[in-house]
Amino acid sequence: MIPLSDIKKNKYNDGLYVVSTPIGNLSDITLRALHVFSISEVILCEDTRISKKLFDRYKIRANLISNHKFNEKKNVDKIIKILKSKKIISLVSDAGTPGISDPGKIIINECIKNKINVYPIPGASAVTAAVSVSGFDEKYFFYGFFPEKKKNLEKDFNILSKLDCSVVFFISPKKINKNIEYIKEFFSGRKILICREISKVYEEYLRINVDDLINYTKIPKGELTLVISEKLDRKKYSKNLSESDKKNINKMIKNSSIKDIVNFINKDKEISKKIIYDYCLSLKK
Repeated sequence: MIPLSDIKKNKYNDGLYVVSTPIGNLSDITLRALHVFSISEVILCEDTRISKKLFDRYKIRANLISNHKFNEKKNVDKIIKILKSKKIISLVSDAGTPGISDPGKIIINECIKNKINVYPIPGASAVTAAVSVSGFDEKYFFYGFFPEKKKNLEKDFNILSKLDCSVVFFISPKKINKNIEYIKEFFSGRKILICREISKVYEEYLRINVDDLINYTKIPKGELTLVISEKLDRKKYSKNLSESDKKNINKMIKNSSIKDIVNFINKDKEISKKIIYDYCLSLKK
């Protein structure tokens, strides 16, 4: 643990501090975050009622201003004016990090435009927490919440399904059932980890093959974080045909098409179709 005295020695410049807050368990707050809160002129909160629970727990007394997706644009001028007077302002979301599938982008960009300092105060993350216990590829692509429109979902899933890395999504429990068919359609052959209520009392982790997914009979409580594994049907292609494969190709070359030969030799084999094709062409010549 970092001594609080060491934190207080750090010099904090004026500007906007984008502060990560706990994703469930209120103990997952950093000492540095608490100190930044204590010296902030204003704390911008996605929902002041939710943030107040955290601040009451740690006896933080501050001026809270509601800042959500419906009023973020309206707040900008007032916030920039305060920041230009060389004050410190903290920005928080209900859970996790502002600007990551949460409000914050508008004010952050306005600060950048006005050459106002913007600093991150890192902390708990549902994305990294879920990936860390998945057992899947450490390389991952974070998408965020599923799109509302079917055509957008299908378009994006078609692209994401071609990535050979883990893919992370957020999804509301009310929307999980209607999207399971799309997950199965585009990510068949992979594994999935469904995380619910990460770090809370009733946290739950469901590990299953994508193809075995079924609809929930009862809508789960709490937002879900999904981690879909990398592709599991990778082939480590051999660079050379075996002698037995070459003999089979020589027998078939007079009476079969190259396409048929390629499909026959490649079936259940870990060998590139191009290698087979090129060998057949060399015999034809």
